[in-house]
Amino acid sequence: MSPVRASRRSADAYRYSSRDWLGKASAGLVCGVFLALGAGGLLARFALGGVGRFSLEHQFTMWLVSPLLLAILCACFMFRSGLRAWAWLGAANLLVWGLLLAVP
Repeated sequence: MSPVRASRRSADAYRYSSRDWLGKASAGLVCGVFLALGAGGLLARFALGGVGRFSLEHQFTMWLVSPLLLAILCACFMFRSGLRAWAWLGAANLLVWGLLLAVP
């Protein structure tokens, strides 16, 4: 097999496709909501030092969840399959929520 043909085959193997879009979109939506909420909680607890209710920092973290969710929803289609999207986003959720709940 020629090197040109081998490189073309490897390029085709990593091409993005709309195949399995329902699995990717559902992983992005379900896992993305919890990941965005957890990331907002991590920001509020560790970066902002714990925020009080109805403060400016509380409003900032509350409104930051929507752009984070949108970014996760956009990025979920870059996974090769729906199973990989569920696995990676689920692992990210375990990490974020584990950090959030384990550290007082």
